[in-house]
Amino acid sequence: MRPLLSKTTYMYGMQCHKRFYLNRFHKNLANPEDEQSQAIFQTGTDVGLLAQNLFPGGVNAQGTEEWHSELTVKRTAELLNQVDIIYEAAFMFNGVICAVDILIRQGNTFYAFEVKATNGVKAQHTEDAALQYYVLSNNGLNLGDFSILHLNREYVRIGDLNLAELFKPTSVLSEVLEKQTFIPKNIADFKKLIYLKNIPDIEMGAHCNQPYACNFSNYCLSLIVAEEELPDEELNHEIIVDEPAWNTFKENFTYPLFFFDFETVMYGVPVFNFSRPYQNLPFQYSLHVLVNEQAQLLHHAYLGDGVQDPRPDLIMQMIRDLGTEGTILTWNMSFEKGVIAKLAIDFPEYEADLMNIYGRIVDLMNPFRPSQAVVFSEAFAGSYSIKKVLPVMVPELSYQNLQIQEGGTASFMYGQMMALGEESRAQLRKDLLAYCHLDTLAMVKIWQRVEESV
Repeated sequence: MRPLLSKTTYMYGMQCHKRFYLNRFHKNLANPEDEQSQAIFQTGTDVGLLAQNLFPGGVNAQGTEEWHSELTVKRTAELLNQVDIIYEAAFMFNGVICAVDILIRQGNTFYAFEVKATNGVKAQHTEDAALQYYVLSNNGLNLGDFSILHLNREYVRIGDLNLAELFKPTSVLSEVLEKQTFIPKNIADFKKLIYLKNIPDIEMGAHCNQPYACNFSNYCLSLIVAEEELPDEELNHEIIVDEPAWNTFKENFTYPLFFFDFETVMYGVPVFNFSRPYQNLPFQYSLHVLVNEQAQLLHHAYLGDGVQDPRPDLIMQMIRDLGTEGTILTWNMSFEKGVIAKLAIDFPEYEADLMNIYGRIVDLMNPFRPSQAVVFSEAFAGSYSIKKVLPVMVPELSYQNLQIQEGGTASFMYGQMMALGEESRAQLRKDLLAYCHLDTLAMVKIWQRVEESV
């Protein structure tokens, strides 16, 4: 019997019947797969292979196949009687095929481990495991436990990777057992979807991004006609400033004024010493400086090389550039403060200087929050994102002409830098510097625009 469902399609059905149907019959409507999506998938694959080293000597039932199939199921059945450790062990039951990353036999009892490249167990992981347990147990396996093997958020790399500390198993057996009664009904519902003649009519909503962003979002968006929303150009672009409130906001500011912004990168498996899984590691900053009201605007920048740990050199240059006096303005200061606080922990020799910087940071975003309405425009459309505020306050500045236009792309591209050739790396450095430069220049121009208004 050919499988009708896989673990992936089952989870699609749990998220949205429309996604399930489109994935089966209209794959051509899926969003183009971008480099970031591919990198996320590759990270999961790499972490899975790394975790196998915790249980050496196993045999991979998948062989050279790209996807699990009846052949993988047959190979798994043969290996069950030959070895105690199987990687990618595949089983089929009730029209569903699924595989478990690591399966270990101890006597007549089996222990299953599903590897996740996350810092903990998420709700979707338990749903995932519940289906796997259903299929495995109905194949006659006596499962003593089922665990999610995830990254340990508390692990700090010092020297070579310590896999026993990097990975942390969390049993989900009790949660999995509670879900068993619901799985046959879910499977039956998804099988019925296969025989529908039309795409299910389901409106977009929060489910489109939970637990993962749907890869058919572009198609669904194309069906929506935004009749109730005014086009951006019809919104009133008048800027209203509450002058007394603005003066109160800046009353304790001291020159020089520093306009500061970090860019950070996260590695699932720590690459550098004194770093943790998925820690925000600053690799770049841009800094514009106004020494006084009449002074010429100055600019400083730092950007790592994409190979070495960027933090030591970044810290030393940042301390020099920011000095010990003057107000430091950021947009969403909780991010910058969080990064600096973590740097002070990981590099205690710089703690005093870093905490001096930490204490001088002010959030330029706050006056633009709708709840405060110190600076207001209908054209902000209720947002206080700098990407929304800038076109209204300073329309001559724009991210649209940049190769990199938002922080997620900057982080992803920096993570790819060490794999690039010399010419491509040089161009990427220019693109990263241009993007971060505009982030802080935007803050300067917004600040000056408000100052002119009052």
